[in-house]
Amino acid sequence: MTEADIMARFTRTREQSLAACEPLYIEDYGLQAEAFTSPPKWHLAHTSWFFETFLLKPFARDYRTPDERYEFLFNSYYNGVGAQFSRAQRGLLSRPGVEDIRHYRAHVDRAMTALLGDVGHPQRETILARCRLGVEHEQQHQELFYTDLKYSLYANPIAPAYSAKAPLPDAGPAVASEWREYGGGLVTVGREAAAGQFAFDNEGPVHSVFLAPFALARRLVTNREFQAFVDDGGYRRPEFWLADGWAIVQEQQWQQPLYWQQRDGVPMHFTLHGLQPRQPWQPVCHLSGYEADAYASWADARLPTEFEWESAASAQGGTAARVDPPALHPGTATGDEPLLQLFDQCWQWTGSAYRPYPGFKPAAGAIGEYNGKFMANQWVLRGGACVTARGHTRASYRNFFYPQDRWQFSGVRLARDL
Repeated sequence: MTEADIMARFTRTREQSLAACEPLYIEDYGLQAEAFTSPPKWHLAHTSWFFETFLLKPFARDYRTPDERYEFLFNSYYNGVGAQFSRAQRGLLSRPGVEDIRHYRAHVDRAMTALLGDVGHPQRETILARCRLGVEHEQQHQELFYTDLKYSLYANPIAPAYSAKAPLPDAGPAVASEWREYGGGLVTVGREAAAGQFAFDNEGPVHSVFLAPFALARRLVTNREFQAFVDDGGYRRPEFWLADGWAIVQEQQWQQPLYWQQRDGVPMHFTLHGLQPRQPWQPVCHLSGYEADAYASWADARLPTEFEWESAASAQGGTAARVDPPALHPGTATGDEPLLQLFDQCWQWTGSAYRPYPGFKPAAGAIGEYNGKFMANQWVLRGGACVTARGHTRASYRNFFYPQDRWQFSGVRLARDL
C-alpha cells in the first residue's frame, strides 16, 4: 500500500465511523447495556485516542491534546500508557458530550493530516506503519460499534431499530448440507506484514502444522437446523455440553440463542432492523462457543480447528466483497464455491484455544499490548461477519472471544474427522 493509499484510507475510515452514527438518537450515544459493551460515543473517542497516543504525542511536532483527561478516560487497556477509567462504567461518561467528542476527532484528524504530510519526518516509516495499524484498529471498532449497539438496543423493551431499511430477505431453502473433504498433511499457516501487505501481530509468524484428513460443512448451520437442536432438548441435555458451558446454561438459564423470541407463536429475533420474523434458512447467529460446540456434539460432528479452517479457506482463495455501509444481518447461503459463507455472514467458532504461534513476540512498549496479553482463556473464530470491515476478511485473520460470549455475529460451521 502506497503512502497516498494510507492517507486516503485514514480519511475514509474516519468518515465511515461518523457515518455509522447518523441514524442514532443523541441519547443512543451513551448506551451501555453490559460491561462487555461500550457506548457509541466511547468508540468514537477511543479510536481518536489511539492515533493521539501512538502517533501524535510521540511524533507530531508541537502537538497539544484538547484535554489531558482524555488519556485516562479513553484508554481501553494499555497499562503501559497509564490508568484507565472503568470499562463497566463507560456509559456514565455523560461528559464530555457528543459535540466535545466530535471536536476531539476533528482536532486529531487535523493533526494527523499534518503529520502524514510531513514527508521529511525522520520517523516516516514508523509513522506510516502505525497509521495503518490505527486504521485497522478503527475498523475493528466499527464492527464493535454494531455489535455493542445491537445488544444495548435489545435491552429496550420497545425493540428500537437502528436502521429503518428492510432487512435481507430469506433467499429460500439453503444450499443442501454437504461435506467437503480435505487430505490434510503438512500445511503452511499464518501471515506476516510485508511490503503492501498488512497483518496483525497475532497472525504470525508463518509456520507449518500437520493436519489429519478432515471434512468441513459446505455452509453454516441455519436457524431451522438449530431449532431442531432446541426442540430436541439441547439446552436441557448435559451430555452435549462442556462442563463450563453447562454451568453457564444453568446459571443464566439459556434456552435458545441470544435475540431469539416467540411472539404469538411466531419465531422472531431481534436485529439491527428491529424485531423481525426469524428466517429458517439464514445462518443461526449470536451463538456462544459453548452453544456452537454443544450443537456440533448433538449433530455427531465437531468444531473445526483454526488451522483446518485456514487451510481450506486459503485453498479456495479470495475474500468477501465488502460493501459500505455493510449488511446488518447475515443472509442465506448462495453461490457455487466449494465452501460458502466463509467471510461475509457470521464469524465461525473453532475448537482452538487462542494462543501465540511458535516464535511470537509482542512489540516493545505499550503498543505490544494490542493482542499478545489476551492469549489465554479465549477461543479463536475465523472468517468474518456481515458487519466486518473491508480488508479484514482473510484466511489468516484470528478473531478471539471468550467461549461464553455471544453478542458478536458468531455462528457455526461443522467439521468431522475422515
